[in-house]
Amino acid sequence: MAAGAPSALEQLRVEASTCTRCPLAEGRTQVVFGVGNPDADLLFVGEGPGREEDLAGEPFVGRSGKLLDRLMGEELGLTRQQCYIANVVKCRPPGNRDPAPVEIAACRPYLEEQISLIRPLVVITLGNFATRLLLDTTEGIGQLRGTVYPYGAGHLVPTYHPAYVLRAGGEPMAEMRADLVRAKRLLAPASP
Repeated sequence: MAAGAPSALEQLRVEASTCTRCPLAEGRTQVVFGVGNPDADLLFVGEGPGREEDLAGEPFVGRSGKLLDRLMGEELGLTRQQCYIANVVKCRPPGNRDPAPVEIAACRPYLEEQISLIRPLVVITLGNFATRLLLDTTEGIGQLRGTVYPYGAGHLVPTYHPAYVLRAGGEPMAEMRADLVRAKRLLAPASP
């Protein structure tokens, strides 16, 4: 790449920043593309931006993000700058409602290209929408979490969305921590 030339991921971000593929574009403040290390071994995929994320232009900056950052540090020994964080949809659904199938379909190519360009060893899906999309299933997170799935050249570890853990407390928090430990083991260099 020539000096000063934008990376493919940056070019994709610029393309997404003006996207009008679905009705979510009409109500957004800005596209929330993703954040972190473009060469990361670990990629988190959430559902979609909320109000605070729409204003900041960065995923997981509200209460859910604070919990995710804390658990990332405690269980993985990582900061958000050492991994990459993206969402299934890049624009905020009104009233923080669930993303509609047409919205997910419109954003899917962006997420797939992000995954292709970052090439993570481990993808951690946060909640039902990301997990169902990437595993191509209709099963819920309660049935899918606790297991590691092959994904591309690496692995996928489904876990709860931090917003759910904030509401539900104890047991889901312990299960989310266990899922992050599963991911950490997959990230550890192979022992001799």
